[in-house]
Amino acid sequence: MSMIRVTDLSFTYEGSSDPVFESVSFQIDTDWKLGFTGRNGRGKTTFLKLLQGEYEYQGKIEASVEFDYFPFPVPDGNRDVLEVILERMPDVEFWQLKKELKLLGVKEDILYRPFVTLSGGEQAKALLAAMFLRENHFLLIDEPTNHLDLAGRRLLGQYLSQKKGFILVSHDRAFLDSCTDHMLSINRTDIQVQKGNFSTWFENKERQDAFELDRQRQLKKDIGHLKEAARQTRNWGDQVEASKIGCRAGKYEKNMGARRAYIGEKSRRMQQRRKNLERRQERAIEEKEGLLKNVETAQPLKLNPLSYHKEILVTARDLEAGYGGRTVCGPVSFQVRQGARVMLDGKNGCGKSTVLKAILEKAGPWESRDSGGEDGILRPEVTGGLLETGSGLKISYISQDTSFLRGSLEEYACRWEVEESLMKALLRKLDFSREQFARPLECCSEGQKKKVLIARSLCQQAHLYIWDEPLNYIDIYSRMQIEELIRTWRPTLLCVEHDSAFGKAVGAEMVSL
Repeated sequence: MSMIRVTDLSFTYEGSSDPVFESVSFQIDTDWKLGFTGRNGRGKTTFLKLLQGEYEYQGKIEASVEFDYFPFPVPDGNRDVLEVILERMPDVEFWQLKKELKLLGVKEDILYRPFVTLSGGEQAKALLAAMFLRENHFLLIDEPTNHLDLAGRRLLGQYLSQKKGFILVSHDRAFLDSCTDHMLSINRTDIQVQKGNFSTWFENKERQDAFELDRQRQLKKDIGHLKEAARQTRNWGDQVEASKIGCRAGKYEKNMGARRAYIGEKSRRMQQRRKNLERRQERAIEEKEGLLKNVETAQPLKLNPLSYHKEILVTARDLEAGYGGRTVCGPVSFQVRQGARVMLDGKNGCGKSTVLKAILEKAGPWESRDSGGEDGILRPEVTGGLLETGSGLKISYISQDTSFLRGSLEEYACRWEVEESLMKALLRKLDFSREQFARPLECCSEGQKKKVLIARSLCQQAHLYIWDEPLNYIDIYSRMQIEELIRTWRPTLLCVEHDSAFGKAVGAEMVSL
């Protein structure tokens, strides 16, 4: 057991005026299973790179362990998996590697297959199995669940719960709960470390936010009362001061000195009371300004779905689909009714995306849809069973892929004929800064790219929203905003998504492939 100490850490990207970190200090134990959370663009991946010494920074990072980052690049994906692992980690014992793969539910024969032929989930499991075999290494695991199915996430969570010594970046709440014992959170103004899993951390945060909101409301009342009391005291003091002038000589001349002394003392006390009230007011204002700095703003999103003239929008009966006459998925049967939320579930590679694309192809010319820029790809076809879609059906589609995003946000909005100002307003609600609007889309983080696709889809009026893994890389607060949007506006939604908390929150009907 040892400590990783971060002291007065400050870092700003070259050319940027906004610091990513400013005078941050905390420490973590190398035996912890540390979940790492924060909104997109806050600096989670940047911090992991700082730990590895990839950027110059101010302050200190002290550690007695070496850091390994997941996922590490694989220069030649055509090499066998075992070759890829041994090149990176030559000290790995073969028998130990086989044992780790078994714990992850992966067959040994994947070691002798070209790395590029593995699914994303198989690649992740193979690399993690090898990385955990290195002694005195602390793992920096960056979003390992993207594209993993529900079963794969549960298995990986069980596996990580038996390990120790890692930082895990993930936005899957159930996954974080299954395998972490501490949480590291990048907030709006600081970084905090807490004991417990995600649910414990989130409950504590909500309690702290509620306390600060109540305290702020009370301070607003107190400040108003103090201002009024100070004003009245000032007026009374002015009246007392004025009464000094009214002390005229006469039959009371012999008492005038005592009277003036009494009035002077009364005036002094009034002034002292006024100063005390103003000091209390200043302290209350200062305390009020120190509150709510880490309260995350999650404004409600809006959507105006179109109402279809029939109850049933899509019917699949014993549907089989594939490419070039070859069946890759099915048979599967389901219906998509007006206002329903339907989620396709199944193992990676079972053909969930193929079903979505087959529906797009059936509904109309795919070129008229937002296919994610996937022009010229092999089109899916129905190879068996029945697939029916309503006539004149308007669909808004979100692709898994974001690699096609290029150029400016303005150009993207124009290309898809959506209102630029509305799209930017939605992105602002999803925690985009105005500075990020000026960046080329290819320079955005993966989470920010996904938000661009989501915002564009929300700008489109459609009968049916087809979303293919829309929440990959999306931060937890934005997920909650999207859940609330679906509950409020009740669009007809057909999606593939492996976040079990999301499915429960929107009341989705699960269809297994």
